[in-house]
Amino acid sequence: MNQNEIFEYEILIKESHLDSFGHVNNAIYVQLYEEARWDFITKNGFGLDVIQKNQVGPVLLDLQVRFKREIKNREIIKIQSQTREILSSKIMILEQKMINAQGKVASEAVFTVGFFDLKARKLIDAGPEWLKAVGIR
Repeated sequence: MNQNEIFEYEILIKESHLDSFGHVNNAIYVQLYEEARWDFITKNGFGLDVIQKNQVGPVLLDLQVRFKREIKNREIIKIQSQTREILSSKIMILEQKMINAQGKVASEAVFTVGFFDLKARKLIDAGPEWLKAVGIR
């Protein structure tokens, strides 16, 4: 069983998130998942300022999004994020879920995340600060 920390982020779905059918636009799901990731890494000491200063940070290598239930306009949803697996010292799997107002999973996403050196332009070993930021125990 995964013992890594679960981070939660709440957001109100607004009209700007919707497509012409009144559904959350598929691209917005990815955007909201990213907002949730920035929220927890920033709160854990690895925000944009640290990334820009140190020139190292996360990059997405792969993503898979699954849509399970409709999310409605003006609904408050919760996004849960958890590092699921460490594939190597450079790459991990992060799982995120959108939970609707009824407590049901509306969407699931799995992201393969690498730790990237912006100067060398290559993946590097993730340090302890990054592992702490993503809730590795």
